[in-house]
Amino acid sequence: MSLQRLATGTLLLLALTATTGVTADEPAGNWPQFRGPTGLGYTGEKNLPLQWGGPSNENVLWKSPLIGAGHASPIVWGDSVFVCTAKWPADGATQSGVIPDHHVACYRVADGKLVWDTIVPPGPWKRNNAGDKPGGGYAAPTPVTDGKLVYCVFGSAVIAALDFQGKIVWRKEIVPYSFDVMMGGSPILYQDTVILLNAMNGGSNVSALDKATGELKWQQKYADMGFGHSTPVVIPVKEKPQLLVLASGMAEKENALRSLDPATGQPLWWCRGAGDSSSPAFGAGIVYFDSGRGGKGVAVDPSGTGDVSATHTRWTAKADGVSSPIIVGPHVYRLTGSGVLKCWATSTGEQVYSERLDGLSTKWASPITDGNGRLYFASAGKSYVIQSGPEFQVLAVNDLDDGNHPSPAVAQGRLFLVGLKSVYCIGNGK
Repeated sequence: MSLQRLATGTLLLLALTATTGVTADEPAGNWPQFRGPTGLGYTGEKNLPLQWGGPSNENVLWKSPLIGAGHASPIVWGDSVFVCTAKWPADGATQSGVIPDHHVACYRVADGKLVWDTIVPPGPWKRNNAGDKPGGGYAAPTPVTDGKLVYCVFGSAVIAALDFQGKIVWRKEIVPYSFDVMMGGSPILYQDTVILLNAMNGGSNVSALDKATGELKWQQKYADMGFGHSTPVVIPVKEKPQLLVLASGMAEKENALRSLDPATGQPLWWCRGAGDSSSPAFGAGIVYFDSGRGGKGVAVDPSGTGDVSATHTRWTAKADGVSSPIIVGPHVYRLTGSGVLKCWATSTGEQVYSERLDGLSTKWASPITDGNGRLYFASAGKSYVIQSGPEFQVLAVNDLDDGNHPSPAVAQGRLFLVGLKSVYCIGNGK
């Protein structure tokens, strides 16, 4: 493996420091949002465990019971692990027309002790058919923190800021709220704002709220956007930040991917394609994006202005998969909805390999990559660790028998995983 490939994630972490406010110690110490400090799934950690679980619970440092359930991924700051869940009035039951309790729980990193549990009053949006999904889809967005407050979004169309003692500092209902099913995208932070993608059938917008008060600072409305459940990403291009927003209601549109100025929301460029569930990937000079529900994946050079579909599209590929793709060195990795891992060359889009991850518990959880170039398709169910590179190499297969869809968090040499029943801390040494 080349030094360039090994260093990709670490270099991107450093490049993003200037644009996102990530501190120098954050990549190793904290995991503040969906897919980590960059929002792209990179960590500089090199001592993460390869194996865990099994009959002896190998490398499982602790597990703690969840209050309710959900799809939200855990985040970590200092000695605190934060998890958002939804709990129905009757355990194990979903009730049409009833909004479950919205929980924000804080666990101690050292031993998994529940430090506090706060219920956030729900918003106005009720899902008519919650089905049998964990939390009925109400606890899908991952929280984000700046080390002072924790910002949480729930599918009932509500956002709240809590301090590290569990006190609600402010709470706002998200309007409009005519989602196709639920709000699935997670909030992100940029400077002194919390940024939300509210993508729906009519009334879509990107909004920036004041971190301290929740008051609206700017908003861009998009009547033609359509629904979506992806999370925005801030990337550095030519030493300037760009906010990538992806949504098109699954249909192919001329502006499915939009690049905005994260300070104002003003458009920089846009590209034809489709977007719904997956967030964009960035690396090796390209942004790769797809719907996550099938159709065409697109690799685009993010250095243009205006409509870049004809001028800056570098290649396209057939793609599907609810999780987000990831770029490591000269390769794009894309897990499909059928559990097949596809690897493409970033320069040409040529397929390098296509291999099935047999029995993988979830195709929704997004992968992360460590400082050794290892790809973690990790959940509290059956997980795979794959070595990045042009050859398909399985390093480990693990199972905690508690399969669920949240993506992993990484901090302090440990993995944090959320299942249906418990939250887990995985680390070398047990």
